[in-house]
Order: sequence, then structure tokens, then C-alpha cells
Amino acid sequence: MASSNTPTPTTSAQEIAPSATSSRTQAGNSGEQLNERKRVLNEVFALFKLNYHNQFSAAFPDTETLHHAKRLWLEALAAFSPQEIMQGAKRAILQSEYLPTVHKMLQLCAAGENGLPEARAAYREACNAPSPKTNYRWSHPAVYHAGREANWFFLANNPESVAYPVFAEQYRKICARVLEGEKLPAPEQLRLEDNPGKPLSKEENAKKLAALRAELDL
Repeated sequence: MASSNTPTPTTSAQEIAPSATSSRTQAGNSGEQLNERKRVLNEVFALFKLNYHNQFSAAFPDTETLHHAKRLWLEALAAFSPQEIMQGAKRAILQSEYLPTVHKMLQLCAAGENGLPEARAAYREACNAPSPKTNYRWSHPAVYHAGREANWFFLANNPESVAYPVFAEQYRKICARVLEGEKLPAPEQLRLEDNPGKPLSKEENAKKLAALRAELDL
């Protein structure tokens, strides 16, 4: 208990106070990193309050709700550094007029400067990319892999109302893997032969087509 002659620092209930337990169990840089992440999250919520006004007040109507929300965000964003969290918050402010959810912040923190696009934008990119798809310059490998899993033919031959939910589900799964730290392989580009050789005759083309049909059991 502090003496009457020693001022005791006070911490607002809206702030995430550094945990004494965490300080004891996490030594050195890990404890410092945790406290720095808490400080940055307090700054992030202050930025959101400034930029999203009414949305922020509606989402966090009282001190207790805000306090619990910060605890939740601290746990959900534990995989990211304080710098990544702050950059994610800045991307949210620049890219959207809506207060981000925890799920959206996970994407924004993982995004980097050329990171994971919105699901709808990713769908349109997948549908509009020319063939061969492997040679297209994708905004993120996740878009290519989601398109491949959803099936390019399916995406090209069905209306958005049918194709988008299928793509979005594949994209959600792949984004989750990225957020867990998986590095997706870049599409393996097709290379044109330097010497394509002599064109096949009609008979040779017919034989190759027949062999392909037999292989595919068509």
C-alpha cells in the first residue's frame, strides 16, 4: 500500500494496464513487447474514436465494454508486433469509413503494403485475370490459390450470386492460413518454348486429342 507521502499513479479503466502477472512470467523483451503492444492498442482505440465518432460510441457505449474489447483485441492480435498493429489501424482509417472488426484488423495487420485484398475485390480479380492464370501478376498469392480451389471454370461460367459464395469460402480458409503464418507459394509461371518446333499435322492433332479423351475417360 502506498504511503500518504507518495503519489500513486492512476490508470483509466479504458486503458489496458500492464499486467503484473505477465511481467513476472514473461522476462526481458517478451514482457516489454507485451506492454508496448498494450500501449499501442490504447493509441489505436484513441485513433478509432477520433476517426469513427458515432460508430465508436455505438460499439463501445461505456467504459466496461471498451475495457473488455481492448482485452479481446490484445489477445486476438497477439501474433503481431506493435508496429504491425499500428500500421493495420492506419490502413483501416485510410481504406474504410467503417470501424473495423477484430477479423478485419487481423487482415489489415497481416496485409503489408501489398497484402490481402477484400474478399469481393479478390473475387473480381480472380474472375477478370486473363489466362494463363499462373502468369498474371496477382495482388496476393491468396487470390490465385482461392480461385484455383474454387475452380476457374466454375467461376467463369456461373453468375456472381452463385460463384462468389464458393470463392469467398475458399478465400476465407486461405486467408486464415496466411494469418497463421503460412507462406503461400507463388503461381508457377508457364514459359513459352524458345523453339516450339514443327506444328502438328491434323492427323497428329487428332491422335493427341483421342489419347487425351481416353485418358480423361470422355
